[in-house]
Amino acid sequence: MRIAGIDDSGRGPVIGPLVIAGVLLDKKDLQSLSDSGVKDSKCLSRRRREKLCEEIKKLILKYHVIKLSPAEIDKVVRSGRKLHKLNRLEAKAMARVIGNLQPDIAYVDASDVLPERYKYHIMEHVPFKVKIVSEHKADAKYPVVSAASIIAKVERDKAISKLTAKYGEMGCGYATDPKTLEFLGKWVRKFGSYPDFVRSSWRTATRIKREIEATQTKITS
Repeated sequence: MRIAGIDDSGRGPVIGPLVIAGVLLDKKDLQSLSDSGVKDSKCLSRRRREKLCEEIKKLILKYHVIKLSPAEIDKVVRSGRKLHKLNRLEAKAMARVIGNLQPDIAYVDASDVLPERYKYHIMEHVPFKVKIVSEHKADAKYPVVSAASIIAKVERDKAISKLTAKYGEMGCGYATDPKTLEFLGKWVRKFGSYPDFVRSSWRTATRIKREIEATQTKITS
């Protein structure tokens, strides 16, 4: 039996892509994967994630990664019902990953508050018969999903590192990071609008832009 695990990284940040990763392995290799020490990527240091990522790739049959750009995310957010639309976008991406991996059973970390609903949203876009197990905190329950979460996080870290190398320090991309907020403010002051790697529809981004525009209006008036 071929088993897949699917998870995301970067659902909440204001900078960078939302990364969906899936891994596929034979059921007989599950114990080896578990023995490798995989766990929810949020519980691991960056260095440990990167090391485990390479070990995971040696144990699995294949993996597949999809990156949803800020433009794709902004489009669904601006269409209304943000969480519902974002869930559907992510479910569709997970279906694409399942389609690429062709597993007999797929374990997914559910983004929807209703895991069963999320499962059916995925199934709508899978063109073949597959059993889908959709649960909250699946990355902590199933090693195969933990492995996917590690690959997703490593891929997102790489994306942010490339942006940092090109555009300067921007922190981790989350609104809780002062470096990210500073980067957004400096960019808007200099260019007047956000670059394509920023989720300009996000509340943090719109607030910063609005405040800067208000300040600039006062200065010129």
